[in-house]
Amino acid sequence: MRKSHPIRRVVLATAATVSGVVLLLSLKPSSDPTSAVAGGSASAAAAGQESPQGGTGAAGTTTVDGDATQTQYGVVQVRLTVANGKITQAQAIQAPKGGTSDQKTALSVPTLNKETVAAQSANIDSVSGATYTSTGYKQSLQSALDKMKEAAASSSSGSSSSSGSAQAQAKTVTGQVAQTQYGPVQVRITVSGGKITKAEAVQAPSGGTSDQKTALSVPKLNQEAVAAGNANIDSVSGATYTSTGYKQSLQSALDQAGG
Repeated sequence: MRKSHPIRRVVLATAATVSGVVLLLSLKPSSDPTSAVAGGSASAAAAGQESPQGGTGAAGTTTVDGDATQTQYGVVQVRLTVANGKITQAQAIQAPKGGTSDQKTALSVPTLNKETVAAQSANIDSVSGATYTSTGYKQSLQSALDKMKEAAASSSSGSSSSSGSAQAQAKTVTGQVAQTQYGPVQVRITVSGGKITKAEAVQAPSGGTSDQKTALSVPKLNQEAVAAGNANIDSVSGATYTSTGYKQSLQSALDQAGG
C-alpha cells in the first residue's frame, strides 16, 4: 500500500497540469483579437484627428515688403504679414548694423514692430536714441501699407474688366536724369487717377557728405511730391543741389505722365 502512494501523486499532478494548459489555451483566443482591433481603431482615430489641422492657418495670409529706405547709418526695410486685411506681424528684414548700430537696432526694431501691429498704420512713435532707424522704418512701413492697399483694391474689383481698367489708370513713370554738382538725380513716380501716389529717387548723390544729405533730403522730397501732386515743392535746407535736381527730374516725369 505504501508503494502505491507515489504513483498516485504523479498521476494527480500530471492531470492537474494538463487541465491548467487546457484552460489557458481556451482563454487566450477570446481576448487577443479584441484588444488588437481596439488598438487599431484608436490609432486610426488619432490619425484622423491630426491630419485635418495641417496648414489651415495659412489660407488668406500674404506677405508684403516695403521699399528699402536708405538712412545715415544703413538701409531699413520692413516686411508685413497680413491676414484678412489686418497686420498680424511686422519685422525689419534690413536694419543698420555694425558698431553702435547693433545696439540701437536691437533696442528699437522690436518696439517698432509691436507698435506697427498695435496701430495698424505708420503713425507710430520714433524710438528715443534711434531717430534715423525709426524714420527709415516708418517710411518703408508706409510703402508696404501702400502696396497692401493697392493689392486689396485690385482684389476687390467686381469683374476682370473693371480691374483691368483700374490697372490701366495706374502707371509708373521715370523722369530724366538731372545732373547736379554732386551727382545725378532721377525720380520715379506712380500715378493713379491723375494723382501722384508714390515718389522715389532711383538715383541720388552718394559718397562722403552726400550720403547724409541724400538720407535727410530725399524722403522729405518724396513726401512733398505726393502731397503737392506737382513739382512746386520746397527745397530741403542744406541739400539745395539735390533738391533742384530732384524737382527737375520730377517735372520731366510729370510731363511724361501727362500731368
